[in-house]
Amino acid sequence: MIDPVSVFLMLLSAATPLLFAALGELIVERSGVLNLGVEGMMITGALAGFAAADATGNPLIGFAVAAIAGCAISMIFGVLTQFLLANQVATGLALALFGLGLTALFGKPYEGVKAPSMALGPLRIHWIVWLGLAMVPLIWWFLQRSRAGLILRGIGENHHAAHALGHKVHLYRLAAIGFGGAMAGIGGAYISIATVLQWTEGMTAGAGWIALALVVFSGWRAFGVLAGAWLFGGVTVLQLRLQAAGIAVPVQLLAMAPYLATIIALVVISARRKGSAAPGSLGKIFHATS
Repeated sequence: MIDPVSVFLMLLSAATPLLFAALGELIVERSGVLNLGVEGMMITGALAGFAAADATGNPLIGFAVAAIAGCAISMIFGVLTQFLLANQVATGLALALFGLGLTALFGKPYEGVKAPSMALGPLRIHWIVWLGLAMVPLIWWFLQRSRAGLILRGIGENHHAAHALGHKVHLYRLAAIGFGGAMAGIGGAYISIATVLQWTEGMTAGAGWIALALVVFSGWRAFGVLAGAWLFGGVTVLQLRLQAAGIAVPVQLLAMAPYLATIIALVVISARRKGSAAPGSLGKIFHATS
């Protein structure tokens, strides 16, 4: 018999890395920047966080280091796109590949090492899960109610108009990119420290790309990101339950189910939505003329 509480807690855990990464990317894209390097930032955070947790025996330090590492590698993208005016799509793809290659090189000594045990919070799930849930209303409030959030949204809609009003477009975007990198790093560290409990090369397994899709799925809204993360998490849990039950379905089909569900959801949302909810300046290069 399936315990619904147990299934729900598994859903929360499966959704957490995506929730962190997608919320971070939401802030980045709301500023008008398209960073496709989420996968690279997540895998960097996964290795850096695991290495720090292993060295100190403290998962909290591991998550802090993961956030710093994700933020640091995102600054490569930030400098290239905001000051050297590199193409955002090409630079983001390069960042994703760079992160995967970098962690494959430096992660070898940690293969087979067990992560230190992590304290459980309410309902006997990791406290980082509750932090991810708390970030949803906080980010909603920031974007909808705070002055800085409204300026950020204005920059994302029309960076030239925001610049004309005296707002520092590059600084706001750099801050958004750094925040997105930190959130992606935490999401990656959750996989290595709290879920898989060890370091494995390429362990994010496309989670960064799913996080990018969830931002579109959400209509660039914080609570929409939460719904999308829960959808993906639910399909992931269902896949694992079917495998454990020995259902006569090819393993390959079950493994692709979460990604297939995300694609179907994106197609349905795109077909129903009139026009585009994307920020007006998304992916466009800004060059101050004065």
